[in-house]
Amino acid sequence: MSHTERLAAIRQQMQEQGLSAYIIPSADPHISEYLPDRYKCIYFASGFTGSAGTLVITQDFAGLWTDARYFEQAQEQLAGSGFELVKLQVQHAPEYIGWLAGRLNQGDTVGYDAKLISVGLAELLEQELAPLGIALATDRDLLDPIWEGRPDLPTAPAYLLGEELTGQSTTAKLEKLRTSLQKQRAAYHLISSLDDMAWLFNMRGADVKCNPVVLSFALISQENTVLFIDQAKLSEADKKKLMADGVELQPYEMVERLLAELPAGSSILIDPKRNCYALYKQLPEGVRVIHNTNPTTFFKAVKNEVEVENTRKTMVKDGVALTRFFKWLEDNLGKTTITEISVADVLRDFRAQQEGFIGESFDTIAGYKAHGALPHYKATPESDVELKADGLFLLDSGGQYTTGTTDITRVVSLGNLTDAEKTDYTLVLKGMIDGATARFPKGTRGYQIDAITRKPLWDHARNYGHGTGHGVGFALNVHEGPHVFNPTPTPVDIELGMITSVEPGIYRPNQYGIRIENLVLTIPDEINDFGEFYTFEHLTLALIDTAPVKKELLDERQIQWLNDYNQLVVEKLGPHLTEEELSWLKEKAKAI
Repeated sequence: MSHTERLAAIRQQMQEQGLSAYIIPSADPHISEYLPDRYKCIYFASGFTGSAGTLVITQDFAGLWTDARYFEQAQEQLAGSGFELVKLQVQHAPEYIGWLAGRLNQGDTVGYDAKLISVGLAELLEQELAPLGIALATDRDLLDPIWEGRPDLPTAPAYLLGEELTGQSTTAKLEKLRTSLQKQRAAYHLISSLDDMAWLFNMRGADVKCNPVVLSFALISQENTVLFIDQAKLSEADKKKLMADGVELQPYEMVERLLAELPAGSSILIDPKRNCYALYKQLPEGVRVIHNTNPTTFFKAVKNEVEVENTRKTMVKDGVALTRFFKWLEDNLGKTTITEISVADVLRDFRAQQEGFIGESFDTIAGYKAHGALPHYKATPESDVELKADGLFLLDSGGQYTTGTTDITRVVSLGNLTDAEKTDYTLVLKGMIDGATARFPKGTRGYQIDAITRKPLWDHARNYGHGTGHGVGFALNVHEGPHVFNPTPTPVDIELGMITSVEPGIYRPNQYGIRIENLVLTIPDEINDFGEFYTFEHLTLALIDTAPVKKELLDERQIQWLNDYNQLVVEKLGPHLTEEELSWLKEKAKAI
């Protein structure tokens, strides 16, 4: 079936079931950002491959609501699908709810699959639409009947990490979690989010591309811990280890049944953003629900000393791989055919040579010239272009290692840059330096760091449509909450031990894109009469290209930081490079 035929088949079912509108979110029963193939519903229905968006279908309109990162990509991928792009004003906001409220009439019904909608979103839909007389049908999967050859759930093996990597045992983590549950007077706690599961049980897998997680749920009380998982994924040794830690293993599908058997009068902590509505509906009447963020989401965001030290070692490995890649690129450009797809393959090979490499932490974004203006671009055989000795090349990539997760963006000059390209590059660099070197008082939140980072761009009337930074997991998801650096007033303090990206950018559609990204660790700075102050340690170790820099746009502090940073890269990576590689890096890292 073509996408237009699939859309017609969905509308036919809507008509048969009396639905005026149908919602297809980008989610799975774990409310994941990145999905197993079985739940790539938006791609199946429309052809859009982005990791954020919502399809809304009526009989006379079909739209994809997504944010600025995907505008150009969506325009291209939706062409001929029957779906239109609807541009979000606020990233991640469910603005389609207001659209539905203004479009539908009293007595109309909106359908969705409750396995793919979070508790919080389901409650918001009810809150906004029910007063208007619009009904909600929450158990409608209109894709499965038309999805021929729909992928099965993944069966990749899972494994446990030792404390020499994680720094804390599952037993200790469960004890900390139970203390939090006791304070919140929660008798039970349901965890669905896969990175929380991976952290709590020191468990990793390969059920989702680029994210080393395992499809699983957990139900925890003061007395018991039940892990719902396909036990065939675990070795006998790992099963014994989990059971020794007091973990009972049950089949993945059993979670609904055990939730339905919870005793009336008990209480359960449910994270409304990280649990699907279908599981929430299984709770019996009389069970008191406490809506709050998973305690583990906060716990895993703050890295312990073992995780931090392992991450520092990982950054050396990743920096060596990137140094060898950029030297290879310079040595071979113009001598052999190099394309966006081939550079991603070469970079992966350099990373794979490093000890403990598991895989990429996301699909490499290799954008030459105009493709760099697409923040989440991924080259395809149709879009792939050859790199020439001209213009800017943007490379956003990352690796998963047993010792940590990396995420780095660099832009390099391939030759003949314009004055505008150099100006934009330098302004982005200024923003990255200012954000990532900020000193700030305890209690500061991400939107404040976001503003500090954007100010050098705002001073020149420039801006970017994505957030400034996101949390990063330890050998886990490259996007990790609860903290973010973006304009949204997220009520989460920046705490010591958090690892976050700082990645401002400037994008000129059909011309070029620039983004420079380092990962930083929140560390103590100073305590005085005005309180406790924090700052950041740069974890990322990779050369920042000085060829595009307009020195006159940088102040003395920024120049000094850039020179010192590039020398630090030489110092840290030097012992792991060949003499030829080190000589190349030293030349590139010369002070400006």
